[in-house]
Amino acid sequence: MCSASLRRGQVADYSEDCVWRTPRRQVAWSFVLCGFYAKLSAFRACLTGFMLPLSPSLLTTLAAACLYAAATLYQGTRLATGAKANKRLLVTLGVLAVLAHSVSLITYLLTPIGLALDFFSAASLIAAAVIALTLLACSRIPVENLLLLLFPLGAATVLLAQFAPAGTVQIIDEEPGILAHILLSILAYGMFTIAVFQALLLLVQDHQLKHKHPSGLIKNFPPLQTMESLLFGFLWAGWSLLSLSLISGWLFVENLFAQHLVHKTLLACLAWIVFSVLLWGRNRLGWRGHKAIRWTLAGFCLLMLAYFGSKLVREYILHI
Repeated sequence: MCSASLRRGQVADYSEDCVWRTPRRQVAWSFVLCGFYAKLSAFRACLTGFMLPLSPSLLTTLAAACLYAAATLYQGTRLATGAKANKRLLVTLGVLAVLAHSVSLITYLLTPIGLALDFFSAASLIAAAVIALTLLACSRIPVENLLLLLFPLGAATVLLAQFAPAGTVQIIDEEPGILAHILLSILAYGMFTIAVFQALLLLVQDHQLKHKHPSGLIKNFPPLQTMESLLFGFLWAGWSLLSLSLISGWLFVENLFAQHLVHKTLLACLAWIVFSVLLWGRNRLGWRGHKAIRWTLAGFCLLMLAYFGSKLVREYILHI
C-alpha cells in the first residue's frame, strides 16, 4: 500500500516535471492537465498498490463506456415518460462513444505481426460496427429506438475487451483477401444483430398492442408495419453480406473444412439456409409476425454459434 504523504510527493514531482518541460505560455494549462492526470494515476495506485500511468487504451475504454451509459440513461428516461429523445443529441453522444470505442479497439487489435482478434475483442469490434451502422441508418430510417438496446451492448463489450482475461489469442495475417473476408463477416454479423434487436422490439410492440396496454416505450415506435419492413430490410442486407462472406471464405481461406474451421463453416452455412428460407417464405408465403421473429432468432443463434461458440471453445477450453 502507498502512504498518503508518498502519493502527494509523487503527484507534486510529476506535476512540476511536466511544467518545467512546457513552454511558458502553456504553463498554466500544463499544470492543470498534468496535475489532473497525476491525481488519476495516484488514485489508481491506491487501488493497485503502486504508481502506474493510465494507458490510452484504458482512458478511451472508460470514456466510451461512460458515453454509452449517458446516452442510454438519457434515451431511457425520455422514452419511459413517453417523450421523444432529441435525435441530434442522441446521435452526437453515440458518435463520440463509437469514436472512443474505435480508438480503444485499435490499441489492442493492431500488433506488429497482425490482428490480435480474441473472443472479447471480436465481440467488441462487432458491437462497435453494429452501433456505427445504426447511427448511420438514423439519418434515413427511424431506427433510433434500437440504440436503447445497442448502447448497453457497446458498453459491456468495450469493458470486457479491456478487463476480461484473454484466452488463446489468434494472430490473423493481414492479407487483403483475408481482411476482406473478415470485414464482410463483421458487417454480416452486424446486420443480423441489428435485425435481432429489431425483432425483439417488434415482439414487445406486438405483445403490448395485442393486450392494449402500450407503455411509454412503444408510444414513440413507428407503426407495426414499418417495424416489420425494417426487420426484413436488415435481413436482406445481412443475407447478402453473409453470402459474400461465405464466397470470400471459399476463395481466400485455406481449407475451410479443416478441423478447427469445419464447425464454423457448417454452422454458418446452416444459418445462411435458415435466412434464405425465411426470406423465401416472406416473399412467397407472406410470412410475418411471430413466425418471422422465430426464424430470425434461429438463424442468429446458428450464426453466433458458428463464430463465438467455436471461438469460445478454442480459446478458453481447448487453448488452441
